[in-house]
Amino acid sequence: MVAKSKYFNTDLATANVPLWRESYSGLDWLALRYSPTYYGLGVPRGDGSPVVVVPGFLASDIYLQEMRFWLLRVGYRPYTSSIGRNADCLDVLDTRLGQTIDKAYQQTGRKVHLIGHSLGGLLSLAAAVRWPEKVASVITMGSPFRGIRSHPLVMQASDRVRDVVQRQPGCFSGECNCSTSQALRRPPAPTVPVSAIYTKSDGVVDWHYCITDNPANNFEVRGTHIGLAFNPAVYRLIGQQLANKRQAA
Repeated sequence: MVAKSKYFNTDLATANVPLWRESYSGLDWLALRYSPTYYGLGVPRGDGSPVVVVPGFLASDIYLQEMRFWLLRVGYRPYTSSIGRNADCLDVLDTRLGQTIDKAYQQTGRKVHLIGHSLGGLLSLAAAVRWPEKVASVITMGSPFRGIRSHPLVMQASDRVRDVVQRQPGCFSGECNCSTSQALRRPPAPTVPVSAIYTKSDGVVDWHYCITDNPANNFEVRGTHIGLAFNPAVYRLIGQQLANKRQAA
């Protein structure tokens, strides 16, 4: 069970999740191509709001190009996160994300929506705590913000990254006291709504740690962890949530 008091928690531990399921992530990509959602059908039209899409652990902005093109098609102004490869000190990455948020905010004069995949969702949540006056909303996709519970191979990769980037005791772990880690221990301001998309078929992280305390803010889809970036059900939810947040603003 996930303790209700542990909403934002950066503890690290392994999880007995079926990594083999991720071999089916290509099916999510194919399903997107055959979905009307991919062409914007049935998706609420955007209003040109800026949206920054943030990649997951070990990845860069490249694989999220599909989502950015789709956001542009349905009427938003997408931005790359420009954080580089997501395999560095979390504080360095989140500071870079903050610079992108500031750029989008200055260019559009509007608050910025953040969409984060996996670890990118944690960076997005931390950014929302650090710069709430510039963030309109956060949508996470398979982001274990209640506590990092991942497959042992993923945790080993995390250890290797920590060995390379360690800047202070506890770097890249729940013991770190950098601005980003401290932000992850606090919820975003009430003015920044959070939507959490997750899949119970997740082969990378324990889905129990990817949901909020409020069931109304949690959205389950079928598919893989990697495939959340290409899942047509996720795209539909993103379109709906961005429209809902716009109407509620």
